Amino acid sequence: MPMFRLLSVPLLLLSLIPNLSAEEAPRNVLLICIDDLRPELASFGANHIHSPNIDQLAQRGRAFHRHYVQAPTCGASRYTLLTGRYGGASNNAIFDRAKKLLAKPESISPSMPAWFREHGYTTVSVGKVSHHPGGRGGSDWNDDNQPEMPNSWDRHLLPAGQWQHPRGWMHGLAHGEIRENAKEMDVFQAEEGPDAIYPDGITIETALEQIDELAADPKPFFLAVGILRPHLPFGAPKQYLTHYSDATFPEIPHPARPVGKTTWHGSGEFMKYHRWGRDPNFDADFALAVRRHYAACVSYADAQVGKLLQRLKQAGLTDNTVIVLWGDHGWHLGEHAVWGKHTLFEESLRSPLIISYPGMPQPGASTNAIVETIDVFPTVCDLTGIEILDDVDGVSLRPWIDSPELEGHPAISYFRKAGTVRTDNYRLIAHSSGEFELYDENSEAGETENIADQHPEIVESLNQVLDERLGKK
Repeated sequence: MPMFRLLSVPLLLLSLIPNLSAEEAPRNVLLICIDDLRPELASFGANHIHSPNIDQLAQRGRAFHRHYVQAPTCGASRYTLLTGRYGGASNNAIFDRAKKLLAKPESISPSMPAWFREHGYTTVSVGKVSHHPGGRGGSDWNDDNQPEMPNSWDRHLLPAGQWQHPRGWMHGLAHGEIRENAKEMDVFQAEEGPDAIYPDGITIETALEQIDELAADPKPFFLAVGILRPHLPFGAPKQYLTHYSDATFPEIPHPARPVGKTTWHGSGEFMKYHRWGRDPNFDADFALAVRRHYAACVSYADAQVGKLLQRLKQAGLTDNTVIVLWGDHGWHLGEHAVWGKHTLFEESLRSPLIISYPGMPQPGASTNAIVETIDVFPTVCDLTGIEILDDVDGVSLRPWIDSPELEGHPAISYFRKAGTVRTDNYRLIAHSSGEFELYDENSEAGETENIADQHPEIVESLNQVLDERLGKK
């Protein structure tokens, strides 16, 4: 599938915004990747969510309220983050790249951590940054001979603790419970105890140790930390669930299953867990319980973010570090009768993005500009004074950091046999079978009323954008 470089900002505008010089630029990078995180945070307008640490970061940074991922699945989305390029739509995208890199290294562009490594940075990942926690293959995802991202990390770490190995850690519940048969594992849980009784609690301690170690090294660093929750199963210490015992949750918008050709699915990832015989699509009390436990996991993840920010401050690094917080995709909580990701609807594709660095203009001002995950790599280069790789498909977001009122650019996403483009006013979904979905994003009906037949000229125009950006499949 041919790829086309996005020229989404006028060239004159870009020419007026040169890269920061090495003397001006913050030296270090802290990239925080959070799994399955909806843009449902207090700083993004969700007052019922307890997320004080992420909100604090938004107050001193730039929150991109309309950031879209390229694919609504972990591996493919993280591929675009870590390469700045469109890629495959499966969870094997990063491993497929590794195979090509081994066979024909000159044909593969450097990843984001590899590029920083080439520019003198110490690169470290902790937790789930690429698709496999710790970044390795093998039956238990701990084979050093099968790196997911060759030549990228000086250290890629995943302390599995009582969960035995990265595969066990990935779907772990309290006290070392590993998913062997999902039908026997509860879909949500809230056990009494400290953060370390769930997987993120032990991983974050390793990340804090890495901050201390990197602070003592004169070399600049690129530290990526992957936080697992709120990924399924929804397990977090009970203290985080107490935030929601009396919270009022908004009604689920558009909860009905869509009609016609869509990317709807039966929520298989969610439904395979033990649910006590209950289905949230037909059981309002159970739906609310699911939403509360998801929110508890968000607050648990937020607490881990707080630990990172506090340790960075204690190490004296806050004034010299670019911080990026990124959600790898959204997650349906009943919208369109879906409980999961893997659709091309708004709920799967929109996720939080916050960028913060010392001395940035208008800290705390959010932007509604449409931007994409492929833009993160060139942005981090721009903000640290490193040359932007020629063949990335995104653009630096510095114009929107400097002027948050600027308009954004169309966002492209894809999954399985369909692609989509999101603009300020519309979402077009084009299926390989020839059907189209067109939604008016300013309508109360949102993504429930397909108006493609009424507006063939809009379909044609937006489909051309898809063809130009991705090429015909």
